[in-house]
Amino acid sequence: MMNIIYLGNATAAAVFDMVLSAAFCDIRWTRRKGLLTAGCMALILIFQGIIYSWGDSDAVEYLHPLITHLPLTVLLCFLNKKVLWPAIAVLTAYLCCQIRRWQALFIVTVFAGGPMMQHTAELLMTLPVLLILLRFAAPSVRSISNNAFSMQVQFGLAPALYYGFDYLTGNNIEMLSESALAAIKLMSFVCGAMYLFCVVRVWNEGRKRSSLEQMQEILNLQVAEAVREIEALRKSQQKTRIYRHDLRHHMQYLLSCIENGRFEQARGYIREIYPEIETNHVTVYCENEAINLIFSAFSGRAEDCGVPMKIQAAFLRNIAISESDLCVLLSNALENALHACMKQKEKGASGTIEVLAYEKKGKFFLQIINSCDDAITFENGVPVTGHPGHGTGVRSICAIVEKYGGIYTYSAKDGKFILRVSL
Repeated sequence: MMNIIYLGNATAAAVFDMVLSAAFCDIRWTRRKGLLTAGCMALILIFQGIIYSWGDSDAVEYLHPLITHLPLTVLLCFLNKKVLWPAIAVLTAYLCCQIRRWQALFIVTVFAGGPMMQHTAELLMTLPVLLILLRFAAPSVRSISNNAFSMQVQFGLAPALYYGFDYLTGNNIEMLSESALAAIKLMSFVCGAMYLFCVVRVWNEGRKRSSLEQMQEILNLQVAEAVREIEALRKSQQKTRIYRHDLRHHMQYLLSCIENGRFEQARGYIREIYPEIETNHVTVYCENEAINLIFSAFSGRAEDCGVPMKIQAAFLRNIAISESDLCVLLSNALENALHACMKQKEKGASGTIEVLAYEKKGKFFLQIINSCDDAITFENGVPVTGHPGHGTGVRSICAIVEKYGGIYTYSAKDGKFILRVSL
């Protein structure tokens, strides 16, 4: 019975080690690679069984680096197309085995068990620990393989030192007392747990930094686009002012054409200048030029799309928001509203947009209500979407509001989506 449990535990430990080593490598798995890996792992287990049947357990432990880790490293180098990282992955997986071992040792200590309980506990711990490491640790470890060579060496140093230490002490176990052995196993567990904790922390920090850098880049692009848009609208407004200033010249020319009977020439001239003047028309909604430009641009787009847009704005002369941030905020909010209404129109439903903006006691208030689909998913009060490339506008709005210490709320009810901003 003891031999069966020992063999089962040894097989489970080998599978644990090999599966985790493969999971720690950044390999693009295919069916062919999966079958090749499974076949090689099976051959390693068979070879271990042959050596065990010829010798004893000590021989398997002594030859473990040659019969297990060396061929496994060669296989992973072939699959991963790298040399250093597969070796680090194998060493790291071996370090993680100590978590399983020490948990079993803790159980044996508490219940005053013997070797049979030790192997049984290790066997039972194998699958839960493996699943936890695959779920939480493997992505973090894999991410380090894409770092610089020096960073990989740094993270591989601790598993390598532990591997050498464990191999030397494990094969000279008579040199150690039971208390010293327990202390070593405890330190092995602590080192392994701390190592994985550091890896996960570094990975999470890197992911957060990457996300913030990506968001900053998106905001910078949107700010640059907002500045260009405002400048373009200003030029259009300036052009309209010039046309209006020269209106007396247009009228004189048209009067001359009429007095001389050149009616077709007058009609042609009117057709030529009217669209250009109308295109550059800016509606005055409030005292803020930037807001007028943005509202006018989106009002024109909504009209072209057949979406009624009602805008109320007043007392917005002295709001403490930069022009570029204001443009990003309003443009994203109105773009999202118009996009939602267009989706409603595609389904045969009506779409409308209502905008309310005003300033009170130095604070800027904005409310946008638009028709929407009822199936909107919210996370932490913010609408989310599973479509790639979408959701950037919402994140930009949140970032701008948080930058000024303001408040935003999103809600959806009875086919209406409501955005409220106060800053």
